[in-house]
Amino acid sequence: MQTTQSPFLDIWNLSMIVGAIGMTAAGIFIYLLHKLRLSAIKDYKAKYDFINEKEIKNYKKVFICFAIASLLLINLYSAGKLRTVEVWFFVRLFMSIAGGTLVAYVAALILDYYYPTVLNRKLKKWRYMPRVSKAGNKMRLLSEEEEDVHLEEGMQAEENVFSIDYDVWIDEKSGEVKIDKYPGHLQALKCNSCGFYTMRVVKEEITRHPSKDAPGELIKNFQCSYCKSVRATAYNISTKEADDYRSQGMHSFKRNKNVDMVRVEIHSSATGKKFFEFQNLEQAQKFLDEYDSEKSN
Repeated sequence: MQTTQSPFLDIWNLSMIVGAIGMTAAGIFIYLLHKLRLSAIKDYKAKYDFINEKEIKNYKKVFICFAIASLLLINLYSAGKLRTVEVWFFVRLFMSIAGGTLVAYVAALILDYYYPTVLNRKLKKWRYMPRVSKAGNKMRLLSEEEEDVHLEEGMQAEENVFSIDYDVWIDEKSGEVKIDKYPGHLQALKCNSCGFYTMRVVKEEITRHPSKDAPGELIKNFQCSYCKSVRATAYNISTKEADDYRSQGMHSFKRNKNVDMVRVEIHSSATGKKFFEFQNLEQAQKFLDEYDSEKSN
């Protein structure tokens, strides 16, 4: 004779169903709200800042809701066969907690180690999206050489140590100038070993101070928080004044949006394998020229 299911289990199973539906709906709501808020932002720089600050945080909230929903659904396994609170009830409870934790953990791994690559492409899209001036004209993004004319001395100092990066857009017809501020190279970079954007600065030192006639050199030591690989990157500390750029006039140079760094790998029988990374081709070429001249001496 089949026994009647415990009233407690009836309420328990119903709460699992209602809770799973509620958490799934909450996750979908958070996702749609994020997309709605993003679509309501018209300014490209504001979109960049919103995505950079909120997207991964909001997606983590979405996956937490889905993980809880998974936990509640797993707890309904064999609900029709369980009539009283017995050992299987607690085994199923443990399984559901483990399953929900696994979903949350996998989602966290994806958002922490894989999704930054996708996020980086989104950020580049909005950062380099052509601007339009108040007069309705298309604005031009200035090169590193051109933009210093429009930056204050403190802004140039921030760029020189790579803590802040400024983009300067100009409407050459009306003369309107727009300056956008972005995080510098102290943010996470792509690791060449594991491919994730988890390479962060752990140490930096100035190996050569800038002089009147020659730029200085800053060495940044990076370490990947995922695979723990390390690398060192050399940067030039420019000493060129804004007046020097004014005398050069305007250039047609445009930044290459697809190049983040130039990586040089040198194999030596004496010192082994070394890696050097530079911001652009000019710095890399100068390094190679100096390296060849040192070898010839």
